[in-house]
Amino acid sequence: MNTVTPWRAAMATDPGLLRSNNEDRVYVDETAGLFLVVDGVGGHAAGEKAAELAIQIIPREMESGHIPMEELVRNAITCANNEIYQLSQSNEEYRGMACVLTLAVAQEDTITFGHVGDSRLYLVWNGAVRKLTSDHSWVGEQEDQGTLSETGAMNHPRRNEVFRDVGSRLRESTDEGFIETKSFPFHPDAALLLCSDGLSDALTSAEIGAIAEQYDGDPESVVRLLVEAANEAGGRDNISVIFVAGPEFLGSASRSMAEARTRHAVTRMRRSSRHWRYWAERFGWLIAGMILGAIAWVLIERTIGRSLLPR
Repeated sequence: MNTVTPWRAAMATDPGLLRSNNEDRVYVDETAGLFLVVDGVGGHAAGEKAAELAIQIIPREMESGHIPMEELVRNAITCANNEIYQLSQSNEEYRGMACVLTLAVAQEDTITFGHVGDSRLYLVWNGAVRKLTSDHSWVGEQEDQGTLSETGAMNHPRRNEVFRDVGSRLRESTDEGFIETKSFPFHPDAALLLCSDGLSDALTSAEIGAIAEQYDGDPESVVRLLVEAANEAGGRDNISVIFVAGPEFLGSASRSMAEARTRHAVTRMRRSSRHWRYWAERFGWLIAGMILGAIAWVLIERTIGRSLLPR
């Protein structure tokens, strides 16, 4: 499963400021077009183990066959779910472990995602940022319905309670209320951003978008700035982010875009100046013609007047 689209991607994960361990995992394979953020649930080593298993299993299962992409995504996530559950039942150390995750698969001009929990997928396009996934939590539902504001949801005491996860019980890929999937066209001048809730609980969508719009050809700088901003906002949780830029994406706040706007403004000024000079010259010639015409008329009148005088 390969893609011919020249994606440019970078990933970063950080424990944050308040936690000693990092239960998040990130995975990027630009050649295969696979991008995956996983947030472990369970505490101690259990959440880390669940996330690590998901990172190992899902890419492997995505190579398993030529079937419709959404079906392949569901099968891969379900396989990870069941292996995580089986290990948790056979090993007391991992009892109760699970994870939440967001998987995005790029195939030429189409993106397919599979999503469980409260990690997120954003689309950055035309100067705007849009959340494509739903948070599978009570707080997320209230935000989507407009009962809670974005900042209210970010600071709500129940914001970390999710009702969907990967690994807490055995699943079938077709189970209702398990995996959220969707496919949509992806423009080459757009970008994707996947993250754990350590980022989205620290920064608003507008703040995330403002940093993504600084992209100037270096995705590493975007993920670094996002992690730094989340830590500056408190760093209450593990922070993970993947940024995927389309081949024609350029941030509206980037240096290159600012330089392009400056060049465009200079060009417009030059055109305006040339336009003004063009009409100024013609107006000048018109005035000069009118003056010469008036002088000629006065001279003609005087000449005629003298010729009519009695001799």
